[in-house]
Amino acid sequence: MSLKNALRHRLVRLSLSLAVLPATLSAPLAHAHEAWLLPSSTVLSSTGYVTIDGAVSNDLFFFNYRPMMVRDNLVISAPDGSTVQPENLLQGQLRTVFDANLQAAGTYRIALVNASLMASWKENGETKRWRGSHEDLAASVPANAEELVIREGNSRIETFITVGRPSELKPSGRGLELLPVTHPNDLYAGDPATLAFVIDGKPAANIEVEIMAGGTRYRDQLEKQKLVTDAQGRITHTWPAPGMYYLKTTVDGQSDTMQNTERRLSYVATLEVLAQ
Repeated sequence: MSLKNALRHRLVRLSLSLAVLPATLSAPLAHAHEAWLLPSSTVLSSTGYVTIDGAVSNDLFFFNYRPMMVRDNLVISAPDGSTVQPENLLQGQLRTVFDANLQAAGTYRIALVNASLMASWKENGETKRWRGSHEDLAASVPANAEELVIREGNSRIETFITVGRPSELKPSGRGLELLPVTHPNDLYAGDPATLAFVIDGKPAANIEVEIMAGGTRYRDQLEKQKLVTDAQGRITHTWPAPGMYYLKTTVDGQSDTMQNTERRLSYVATLEVLAQ
């Protein structure tokens, strides 16, 4: 290639780079993948079936990344505390779907719960590692082990469905959970709602909670609202418009009940807000 042609080639490449730069700078910022459950209905007047979608996506409630991994971590809790088995569970390329046959009046909690417990320590100069449950920890990991570090993870992704009249929701007592003051199936645009959060059944004070309306694919801005819980673990939020909403909170820190334990707790809920 001659010097003249080489210079022309470089100028063309530079022009193309400069042309792309403004578009890159003006493009909306990408946001993290979010995991969620989306029910076909959140309120039923009588008993019957509800279909629930589960996915991990770039845009809220839009299937564009991968399906939710559903195995034995799916828990459908009936109003009386019993468990309902999912039906027609299918995992596709972009979403997971299943049916729930709701045959009693009251509020159902549909949740994906993942819990992990890992430990590492030194023994005779060698690094030891263990993974298991709380029940097996004491028998498997020496309490006075050298350089002992325990890492606990607990996540909950859930939604709520009410058949007929709402019923009380009780926390499991483990991990980060929502303890509604305003019932999650009694949310209306323009009305304030109070929601309480607990960690191991105790008020989760001073944690940040994010609330975001669905349909982010069709907005230039995420319009994410951030609130901080009070001493009772409560927030109060007025819903600006009807639709499906995504609520998320994460807590990192040391365990209050287990020594040398780092905890990462997360909670996600899909909530429907109705028109007045």
